[in-house]
Amino acid sequence: MHYLVHCQLLFLQGGLIGVGVIAAGGPPTILNDVVFGTLLGPHIAFAGGVAAAAFAANKRNELDSALDIVTPLKKTNDIGVLLVGGMFGIIGYLINSVLVYFETPVDTVALTVFISCIISRFVFGKSGLIGKFTPTNGEKRKFVPGGKSLGFIVIYSLGFGLVISYLVDLTQINVLGFVISASLLILLQFGFDIPATHHITLVAGYATIATGSILYGALFAVIAGVIGEIAGNTFNSYVDTYIDPPATTIFICSFFIFTFM
Repeated sequence: MHYLVHCQLLFLQGGLIGVGVIAAGGPPTILNDVVFGTLLGPHIAFAGGVAAAAFAANKRNELDSALDIVTPLKKTNDIGVLLVGGMFGIIGYLINSVLVYFETPVDTVALTVFISCIISRFVFGKSGLIGKFTPTNGEKRKFVPGGKSLGFIVIYSLGFGLVISYLVDLTQINVLGFVISASLLILLQFGFDIPATHHITLVAGYATIATGSILYGALFAVIAGVIGEIAGNTFNSYVDTYIDPPATTIFICSFFIFTFM
């Protein structure tokens, strides 16, 4: 199963069920031990899929691009792809365990995904950390969005941030927005071109819980939206493997919120 499909099924089923149990007064067991645990945790299943895709595309030529986040890896019928995915799943489990053990003030799952993606890039890719840009006709590489693009990101991040911050403030479930946003990715399978917003809504939830303020939640949603775009431009342009912009954004923002707020 490819990593986007994993994300869709994970949060459409387990995530929403887990949030529903908590909202009804039950324990967070499903969220902690299943959705974010060793069975389906993004640092294991998601990060393993990223590495498997990089291996399938760059070492076996069984996938057109390692940045393809839609095609299921079952099409390769290659045991090597499965083994690489499993190996990086173990690596993800170990990295996250170390981060948790040392009580690192960050969303450890997001940081683990980022670290795992970095490792798979250097192991299976040739483009380097931020890609190899060859300018033509005086063209300059763009890292920061500008103009209409920046305005669009700010507005939709603010909209999501206000709504989710209100709901998180109401329910006191900081991952509520993350689960909802990740579940909406299932629409990509039906051809709908919707943006990934789970980094925006999770950061909004973290900020709302940390400060008790919906406005701070909305502010950090905007910050997360912009950082996510910068991360995508920086790590996924002119490259041959995938580094997850939402995970990158979540670990950066969560470190600031958990440390200073």
